Amino acid sequence: MLDSTGVQAARRRFLLLWAAVGLVNLVLATRLPLFVDEAFYWQEGRHLAWAYSDLPGMTAWLARTGDALVPGSVLALRLPFLLIGACIPWLVARMAVRELDPVRGWQAGSLALLLPLSGSLGLMALPDGPLLLASALCLDASLRLLRAVTPIAALELALGLVVGGLTHYRFAAVIAIGCVALFALAEGRRVLRHPLVWAAIAIGALAWWPLLAWNFAHADAGLRFQLLDRHPWQFSREGLRLGRMQLALATPLLLVAMAIAVWRGLRADQPGQRYLALCGALVVLGFLALGFVADRERVSFHWPLPGYIALLPLVPAVLARWPRGWRIAAWVTAALGLAAVLGYYAMASTPGLRAQAASRNLHPTNFAGWDVLAREVDATLRTMPSGTRVLAGNFKLGAELGFARGDARIPVLDHPLNHKHGRAPQLALWGLAVDRREALGEGPLLLVASANDVPFRDLLAHYHALCRQVGPLPPARVLNIDHGRQRFLLFALPATRGAGHCTTPALAFVDMPTVGAEVGSRFDVAGWAFKDGVGLRAVEATIDGRVAAGMTYGDANPGVAAFWRISSDPAHPRVGFHGRIEGVAPGRHWLGLRLHGRDGSVEDWPGQPIQVR
Repeated sequence: MLDSTGVQAARRRFLLLWAAVGLVNLVLATRLPLFVDEAFYWQEGRHLAWAYSDLPGMTAWLARTGDALVPGSVLALRLPFLLIGACIPWLVARMAVRELDPVRGWQAGSLALLLPLSGSLGLMALPDGPLLLASALCLDASLRLLRAVTPIAALELALGLVVGGLTHYRFAAVIAIGCVALFALAEGRRVLRHPLVWAAIAIGALAWWPLLAWNFAHADAGLRFQLLDRHPWQFSREGLRLGRMQLALATPLLLVAMAIAVWRGLRADQPGQRYLALCGALVVLGFLALGFVADRERVSFHWPLPGYIALLPLVPAVLARWPRGWRIAAWVTAALGLAAVLGYYAMASTPGLRAQAASRNLHPTNFAGWDVLAREVDATLRTMPSGTRVLAGNFKLGAELGFARGDARIPVLDHPLNHKHGRAPQLALWGLAVDRREALGEGPLLLVASANDVPFRDLLAHYHALCRQVGPLPPARVLNIDHGRQRFLLFALPATRGAGHCTTPALAFVDMPTVGAEVGSRFDVAGWAFKDGVGLRAVEATIDGRVAAGMTYGDANPGVAAFWRISSDPAHPRVGFHGRIEGVAPGRHWLGLRLHGRDGSVEDWPGQPIQVR
């Protein structure tokens, strides 16, 4: 007989942990700047449809539901996803209580709260929440069906299948693995012979109809992107790095416990435990293997999460056999993992901390500076003629500015990023895709572009492409966020396309000192800079955004023109500069450049950190 005191203690710990994690997530969701994908799902929610070029409709519908509560509120946008994230640990606890015992059930729910990716679920308005909810519903329904085929269990299975089919293409993999696991069990094969189960499957299959209809009507654009365009389907050792990241986010000791749980679960007498072990192992191993041949450019470390959720009900029994010290260590490392993930979001929410991380790979670039950009756009529009329209340089800018301005119909220039993320067909369907400015008719435009969304080596070609799309570029209003890690360019375009040569923003590079170098209070600076179309008249070095010294500009550097072959700066090859900075106080500083164009433009180049002795 179970100790009721132990059950109550486990339940109480779960409830306290659930409340604490939920409160932290709520606070962070209030402060965390909008992520670019969230902004696009908001935009999709303002153009309600059954399916879109990137995903089925569920994420957009949830975003629209939240936004309808308080339009323009980031927290309201995220609220449906926060609620979904808060439900997942309860589902895990319910499964584990039924399949094992109450104490281990509540412990499994607590582990779901501490697992970094599930504990932070819902912080952003992304498809991961409803996708995991659908996976958990199907898992719970399958466990119920293995005990007895009942209308309630079949209805839960149908609900999970419908939610998943309306959420993401990736749910097809969860369905396939769930079916394989059922076929592998004798009890599962008996379940699959029941008409109620097939009725649930039929209802779930109907949920895919909107997505299939959209693809049929648009030359399979969504399927081609999800299955072909975004995946190289070639083996790469990068899969090892991705796999390490996927596994690390399960935290090391929990990962060991999960592996042991699979080994024991596959040998268990109860079919439910065998089913959990089989589903969890197949999902995790399947996505680990996929990482060697599939998309490695976009975030995919969260793919195995449904597998981890399947294994969590089996983990408390494994931990119960460990020495007390190792059990404590497993719980503590899981808690530290969650704290690290939530700490990252806290850093992304704090401008000062975010700026300090500007020189590191962990910088949350896709969260940075959108509010500052929106304010700058509003200020610039007030100086331009009445009726000036905003033109976004890519879908990210269009969606983020659209959310900030409450305008879901900001036109967007054709950009490689739109195609890379599968958003170009959707923009075209909305009538927002623009190849050339003539498509918008006459009238002044404020072009908002980004210097971060193409590799540096391709930046000059991107600027020339902008000239072909909108005409010669006027001097840019440059907005550097976090020392230029996020860099926006605002161009006030006249009412009609201008004539003349392509004038672009400046490009520059500091050869000396190098990034992160340690220097004395007096040190030399050298590098190169150019500006196509008109050239530069002066270069100044800045420390922490303030001019520290003028540079001697005009040193011969033929290698620059040899690399940037399309450059039209008339000063080539004399585009080098050198100079000396003196009297800098000891400590960490940001070395930058202020570039003065012959057309009167003044552009601050992104800073790089240096350490002054």
